[in-house]
Amino acid sequence: MKKPPSPPARSGRFAAAPAAAVTAFTESVSFDWRLWKQDLLGSMAHATMLCKAGLLSPAEHRAIVAGLEALGREIAAGRFLWQTELEDVHMNLEAALTRRVPAGAKLHTGRSRNDQVALDLRLWLREELLILDDALRRLQLALVDLATPHVHTLLPGYTHLQRAQPVSLAHHLLAYVEMFDRDRARLADCFNRTNVCPLGAGALAGSTLPLDRALVARLLGFVDRRGRPRLCQNSMDAVSDRDFAVEFCAAAALCAVHLSRLAEDLVLWSSSEFGFIRLADAFTTGSSLMPQKRNPDVPELVRGKTARVVGNLTALLTLLKGLPLTYNRDLQEDKERVFDTADTVRACVEITTALLGRVTVNQEACAAAASDPALLATDLAEYLVQRGVPFRQAHHAVGLAVAAAEKAGKRLDQLTLPELQAIHCRFEADALALFDPARALARRELVGGPGPRQVRQQLARWRRALRAAAPTRRRSSPASIRPAPGGAAAGA
Repeated sequence: MKKPPSPPARSGRFAAAPAAAVTAFTESVSFDWRLWKQDLLGSMAHATMLCKAGLLSPAEHRAIVAGLEALGREIAAGRFLWQTELEDVHMNLEAALTRRVPAGAKLHTGRSRNDQVALDLRLWLREELLILDDALRRLQLALVDLATPHVHTLLPGYTHLQRAQPVSLAHHLLAYVEMFDRDRARLADCFNRTNVCPLGAGALAGSTLPLDRALVARLLGFVDRRGRPRLCQNSMDAVSDRDFAVEFCAAAALCAVHLSRLAEDLVLWSSSEFGFIRLADAFTTGSSLMPQKRNPDVPELVRGKTARVVGNLTALLTLLKGLPLTYNRDLQEDKERVFDTADTVRACVEITTALLGRVTVNQEACAAAASDPALLATDLAEYLVQRGVPFRQAHHAVGLAVAAAEKAGKRLDQLTLPELQAIHCRFEADALALFDPARALARRELVGGPGPRQVRQQLARWRRALRAAAPTRRRSSPASIRPAPGGAAAGA
């Protein structure tokens, strides 16, 4: 076999190709091939701009765009052979284009792999942000759908994993809808800072050529809500900035933590000790030894995968902390962390959405747990407050009542009126009527509270908002970058 030629990026300066061990150690095409669509789009936009600037003829422009489109079809069909000796996705595509289209040798005019990779990663992440946002929206809808029939399904709310006060299952699930909405807001903020075009920054100092950065930005959809191009304003920052990647990994890590907390609730609730829910057989596994087992492996793995997402964030922060300006090869290590975070979080969101659609609620077990009268001890204290007793005194009195019930081997609601009045004179006969969990919940109609009317309003609000929010993926779609008849750049 003939030895492959040296990568075009090394030609001229070096007398020999790199050692095989160096090639194996430094290549990134084994993972950055995932940027091929973005690299082709960026190259088409760059070629269109070079044509407008007079640096490519219309015929050269048409040939380059056609060649890039042919490469895209070949890659999509799985027929493209990636070569590790060409280092990365950029050189693989440029070398393939140049072999087929002589004008391809002009495509790198005014461009460096430094601003090229920054562009590709922003384009890729921009699309992933929109996909993840829509996945989270569907997860929120799944939570709302599960919550809707359970406005009156009571269960204990917990603090310190101890029974605290009664809430409805719907109210509990809506807490996660709120969490994931904050995650979506953080992703939207990340999208805003990702949606800035670095192309034209070159290696670090721009170019002496008459490049039209604004045209490239418009063609690739790097625009604000009014259609104005959004450009990185410092060429050194443009090629070294990975804040947008860190920000994504940070937002995704917090989202994963929220998924993990939901997973933990599902694991606990599906256990024999709680028995509040049953996970569908399709989302559980058996034991290799114990035939009776139904293990909640899906939520456990969601909980476990949070660790790798948090680890990816830590890796990126550590990667960047000591880098001088501008580009350093260390930055090659960013992509696997970003790719893994995007893949992992989206997979966790999607499997959790599917799982929630198959959850069965054991209303009897929930009601039995919520019937514990100790859950209404605070209501008893507030009963005294409404009769003029300072809260600290009321709190103390109810604490004495709880202790008295425990000493007598009774439930709190089994204390007699004389026993309560012996503790505090403000207790009256109607105090015994407090120990009704459903009525207690109906008294909690403050905004954001678990009262049925409030919960129904929240469910209706979320259902309207989530169903009205159509996927926004089109917002980031590049403009047409095919050459128009006569060679003029479409969209220019």
